Amino acid sequence: MNIDQYSHLRRLRLNETLRDMLNENRLSASEFIYPMFVVNGAGVRTPIEPMPGIDQISVDIAVEEAQRAMESGVKSVLLFGIPDKKDATGSAASSPDEAVQQAVSAIKIASPDTYVITDVCLCEYTDHGHCGIVRGNDVDNDGTLPLLADAAISHAKAGADMVAPSAMMDGQVAAIREGLNDAGYSNTPVMGYSAKYASAFYGPFRIAVDSAPQFGDRRTYQMAPTQAREAMREIEADLDEGADIIMVKPALAYLDVIKEASMRFDTPLAAYNVSGEYSMVAASGQAGWLDQDRAMMEVLTSIKRAGADLIITYSAITAANILAKG
Repeated sequence: MNIDQYSHLRRLRLNETLRDMLNENRLSASEFIYPMFVVNGAGVRTPIEPMPGIDQISVDIAVEEAQRAMESGVKSVLLFGIPDKKDATGSAASSPDEAVQQAVSAIKIASPDTYVITDVCLCEYTDHGHCGIVRGNDVDNDGTLPLLADAAISHAKAGADMVAPSAMMDGQVAAIREGLNDAGYSNTPVMGYSAKYASAFYGPFRIAVDSAPQFGDRRTYQMAPTQAREAMREIEADLDEGADIIMVKPALAYLDVIKEASMRFDTPLAAYNVSGEYSMVAASGQAGWLDQDRAMMEVLTSIKRAGADLIITYSAITAANILAKG
């Protein structure tokens, strides 16, 4: 048999220009969302040890980072706040004087075209580290909802373009949607952390914001890694409650869930390339065990290929710069 008489798939791989022309999935910097950890004060840039290249930053530095992201083509940021003081109810989450609210306003003044999304949760603000208020040894789901709504409203008042509830409390999207509407922010979209798993890959994030639970864990409200059908029910619930964008978190270990969600729902779909996924690649790259940039782009491409429309990633600026170089 003369194999040259037949189809050769390699023919379409031999030329770089042709390979680029035939790309089935293309990453775009405009699809990236860059997470930032903001703290009170000024001139603060504190490295986060398990997340090489990522820092806790004060509001003034956050403004600079948002502008740097915009210059690279990354037009959206996601803000997480770290308060000076924590309490049992996470009261600082809705304070207009806290870092997130101050950063939202400052970024929108300095970089009006930056699309600012805020995480809405209590875990960074509670002294017990859970995502809601605690009654006995359990999180009070319904008692937490008004507090999440208050936090979301405070973000919208500060100028947030979108809010993103991540507490995994049943009914959180509906409570926030109703609260925003009543407060005059009916045009503020809600991105639900719809299918959020109880994942070991959150470890570096919890160090970054000092939010590890002081007792128990979050498996009573975050999803078990074994669940796929349940993820579709969670997404449907968020959509029924008015979510404008849905999310799967983490991304890399749940590509099958992203794929299923992308095929089942017409709503825009985000995926969160979480801290542990970032840290694995960054640490391995620093150790010389793999090509960090290539591995990073391969991970992001896999998330895009699975069906994500938006990718939340700590690698956003680096990836955008690589894409700009072609």
